[in-house]
Amino acid sequence: MQVRELMSTAVVTVDVDATLAVAADRLLDAGVGSVIVVEGGDPLGILTESDVLRAARDTGRPLAAIDVREVAHRLAVTTTPSTAVGTVARLMADEGVKKVPVLDGVDLVGIVTLTDIVWELPSLRGEATAIEAVREEWSPR
Repeated sequence: MQVRELMSTAVVTVDVDATLAVAADRLLDAGVGSVIVVEGGDPLGILTESDVLRAARDTGRPLAAIDVREVAHRLAVTTTPSTAVGTVARLMADEGVKKVPVLDGVDLVGIVTLTDIVWELPSLRGEATAIEAVREEWSPR
């Protein structure tokens, strides 16, 4: 199974020059746990619910007084639509991330989350079983 088969294409974004108040509104209105930070439409980083809460607690400032650029993380982990889901799951585990933007070249085309992968576990297990059966059938004895 490839990432394109389970990613969400309705990616919620926020401009790098916005405040955390704007980002929090986007998170809450869309019911998502992260927004992709963009500049001129190009993805630069990611901002999570936890990042917003931590910034409010640590600074003691209102969200409207904190810029997204102060808090967002640069995109260190991305994937492509054609990447195998197992590969992305391993990358997420290795990097300790729960959300991975999906890029087609430089274009943001989706996002895949740990939740997306968990919901597909039965299908992924079935796919792995089928692959193993073929491998055993064609293995030299």
